[in-house]
Amino acid sequence: MFNLYNNIKKDPLHFKQLSCGEILIAKYDCPLEKDFEDTWSHHNYIVYVMEGRKIWHTSHGSYDLTKDSCVLIRKGASIVEQFFDTRFCLIAFFLPDDFICDVLRSRKKPINKPGKRFDPVIPIDNNESVQSFFHSMMPYFGAPHEPDQSLLELKFRELVLTIADNHKNTELLSYFCSLLQEPQAVTLQRVMEDNFSFNLKLEEFARLSNRSLSAFKRDFQKQLNTTPGKWLMEKRLTHAMHLISNQKKTVTEASFEAGFENPSHFSRSFRKHFGIAPASVKQQISN
Repeated sequence: MFNLYNNIKKDPLHFKQLSCGEILIAKYDCPLEKDFEDTWSHHNYIVYVMEGRKIWHTSHGSYDLTKDSCVLIRKGASIVEQFFDTRFCLIAFFLPDDFICDVLRSRKKPINKPGKRFDPVIPIDNNESVQSFFHSMMPYFGAPHEPDQSLLELKFRELVLTIADNHKNTELLSYFCSLLQEPQAVTLQRVMEDNFSFNLKLEEFARLSNRSLSAFKRDFQKQLNTTPGKWLMEKRLTHAMHLISNQKKTVTEASFEAGFENPSHFSRSFRKHFGIAPASVKQQISN
């Protein structure tokens, strides 16, 4: 999987971009090279689709984004499906957790919207204020010199405050509330539950949970009483069994969708864990 944030930031010639520390805004036309791309980001990012269509496939469902779609894509992994009948152009704002929290704490009215479930892709009400903001950013990309860092930071703060001030963004406000109030133990477990089926490295899981690798392993053992590697293997195998038994997936489909890159490794691990080969489970279901 490739890191979308890193790929954009290291290629300023291809992706028009402005940055202020870790905060990044990019405007780009996506190259139409593959039907599907496995991608992840260690930062949340807000997407405004200017043209075209892509589908973000996540562990919780698929999200079809078309012209004028405006969403927050939570940090984590996804498989992006693209279509070759039209170009795809978007503006993406990458926002670190600590920046979002700092802006939210500056509000006079506190955010207090806990309890509602939020998806990996969260819709943003694309009202006149939001549209005006995105249009206001366009001249900066064509300016002869990059704007002052303090101005860029103000624009990023404006974006967060604008969407946080809209009561229609209930799901988004709930997620913002979790960033402010959620214990780290809950955050770590959500990162794992949301991304276990993607082929991420332990270092990347650690980054998603805002930890060093050593702190991630230590906290994981303390909170879940097992190692990340053992947890991931059991979770993926259990998920694969569900896909074969209850969703009538083929062994190959189940292997891929559960996060295994090598079908032979999947079959060996499955047999060792359940005492039966995945092909035998499939055959029993079919009979």
